[in-house]
Amino acid sequence: MSDLTIITNLLIAFLLGGAIGWLREKEGKSAGLRTHILVAVGSALFMLLSGQMTAISGLADPGRIAAGVVTGIGFLGAGCILQAQGSIKGITTAASVWITAAIGIATGVGFYLGAIATTIIAVITLELLGKVERKIIKSKDSLE
Repeated sequence: MSDLTIITNLLIAFLLGGAIGWLREKEGKSAGLRTHILVAVGSALFMLLSGQMTAISGLADPGRIAAGVVTGIGFLGAGCILQAQGSIKGITTAASVWITAAIGIATGVGFYLGAIATTIIAVITLELLGKVERKIIKSKDSLE
């Protein structure tokens, strides 16, 4: 794997993770720009390392490293979820961190189309559907 490929994969992870993180930052969420960038770039690096280990020894299992990333991010996401006074908060933050890790894994192996498409879907979900959700809740509250 060339140095240019490594840098490209990490920079794409940076940009895509940053796009999701920026939306979360705008909303004032605890996991914002820096968190999402770090998750995406870290996940991409793990997959790059996985490829390098496989190339060097032939014994490495890239699927194991990806599974480890998913498990670790699940643990991190669980820390974002809080239950208080009968409501649950932080699920969208946990989900955004989780999908950012998936985007990082995809960029780490060079699956740019999947990573970019997923980022676009995540941005639409967080930005546009969030606005729709708020309007529905507002109209529901005004009916009561």
